[in-house]
Amino acid sequence: MTHAPDLPPKPPARADRVSLWRYMRLFRQDILSAQPARLYRAWMAEFRTPFFRSYLINQPALIDEVLKARPMDFPKSDRVGEGLRPLLGRSVFLTNGAEWQRQRRIIDPAFEGGRLRDTFPAMWAAGEAAVARIAPGPREVEEDMSHAAADVIFRTLFSLPIEDEIAAQVFHQFRAYQRTQPILNAAAFIPLPGWMPRGHRAETRRTAMAIRALITQLTADRMAAIAAGTAPDDLATKIMTTADPQTGARFTTEEMVDQVAIFFLAGHETSASALGWALYLLARYPEWQDRLAKEAETALAQGPDFAVMGKLRLARDIFRETLRLYPPVPMMVRETTRPEQFRNRTLPRAAQIVLSPWHLHRHERLWDNPDGFDPARFQTENGKTCLREAFIPFSAGARVCTGAGFAMVEGPLLLAMLVRAFKFETVADRVPVPVAYLTVRARDGIWLTVTRR
Repeated sequence: MTHAPDLPPKPPARADRVSLWRYMRLFRQDILSAQPARLYRAWMAEFRTPFFRSYLINQPALIDEVLKARPMDFPKSDRVGEGLRPLLGRSVFLTNGAEWQRQRRIIDPAFEGGRLRDTFPAMWAAGEAAVARIAPGPREVEEDMSHAAADVIFRTLFSLPIEDEIAAQVFHQFRAYQRTQPILNAAAFIPLPGWMPRGHRAETRRTAMAIRALITQLTADRMAAIAAGTAPDDLATKIMTTADPQTGARFTTEEMVDQVAIFFLAGHETSASALGWALYLLARYPEWQDRLAKEAETALAQGPDFAVMGKLRLARDIFRETLRLYPPVPMMVRETTRPEQFRNRTLPRAAQIVLSPWHLHRHERLWDNPDGFDPARFQTENGKTCLREAFIPFSAGARVCTGAGFAMVEGPLLLAMLVRAFKFETVADRVPVPVAYLTVRARDGIWLTVTRR
C-alpha cells in the first residue's frame, strides 16, 4: 500500500470561479484560501474586475522582467498602500520613483555587510533573552517569536531591550494592530477619490496612531542625543546621520518615523512569522530538529562571534525552506506604466501585476516535491536552480528588501539558539492553519510543547 506523504499544512483552495463580491470577502478574510488551485501550475493568470485587470505571473523570465530588468517600469501599486498607509505613511515600502530612490540612498548604507557584523552582538543578546524567557510546557510560539523578533529590532535599531517601557508599548500596540489590518482593504479593489474615507477599521486607525506616537518619541529622543553627541552607534543613529549623497539632505523626524514603522513591520512581523513556522516544521519533523541541535551545539560554543554564521549551514537551509513554504509576505503587487506584452497577451496601462511568493515557491512545474519539507533540496540541482530563479521571499532586483541580509543572519541564529536550548514537539489536535493577515500566520497560533534539552 502506498501511503500519502506527510506534508505540512497548506490552506484549501477556493472554487475556480466565484463572483467579484465573494472574492472580495474571501480576500479580506484570508488572501491564501481566496485563490484557485490552478495558480500552483499556471505561468500566468488573468483576473478581471469592473475597475481594473490583475495578472498573476509565475514564469521566472517574466518575474525577472518586472523585478530585475525593468523595475522602474513596474512601480509598486498604490492599491497595497491604501491598506498600510495609516501606519507606514510614505515609508520606503510604499514609495516609487525619485522619492523611493532618495530613501534607499539614505537607508542602504546602514544594512551593508560590515554593519551586519556590528549588529551581531545585539542579535545574540536578544537570542539569549528569548531562551531565558521561554518556560517549558505547552506554548503558543508565534507570540514567543513575536517577542523575540521585536527584541532584535529594538536592540539593533535603538539599542533598547524589549523591556524598555516605550519599546514594550510599541510591541503590544503592534500585536493589536496586526490582526485588525488585512493586506488589502476595499480601496484596493475599487478606485476611490482622495476625499472618500478608506474604510479602515477604527481599531486599525487607533493602534496605528498609537504606534506612530511612540515611534515619534523614540525618534525625537534619538535626534536630541545625536545633537548632544551622546547617541549610541546603532542602526537608528546611522540612518539619521546619513545624508543623501546627491542632495545632502537627511531624513526629517516625520520621514524617520515612516521608516522606523516599516523597519518594525518588516523586521519584526516577517521574522516572527518565519521563526514560528520554522519551529513548527522542526517539531513536525524531529529528525531535522535533532540534526540542527547537533550543529548548533558545536557552532555556538565559541560565543557571540559573527564567524559562527559560516558554521550554521543547516540552520540556514532550514530557514530558507521555511521561507519557501511559508513566505511571510505572500504576494507583492506592481503596476504597468504602459501597455505590455506578456505571453502573447496585451496588458493595458495601470494593470496590476501580482507576484506571489506563496504560489511561486510551491509551483508544481518548478520545484521537486513542492509541498514537502526538505531542507536538503538546496543541495540538489533542482533546488539550486529554483533558489536562483524561483525564490523571492525578500523580492528581488533593485527593490529587494533592504533587510534581507539582516534576516538571513537573525533567523538562522535565533533558530539555532532556541533548538540548542529546547526540544519542540507538536501538540495533538493543534495543527496550525496558514492564513494571511499582514503576513502568513497561523489562524489560532502555533502551539508546541517545549522541554529543556
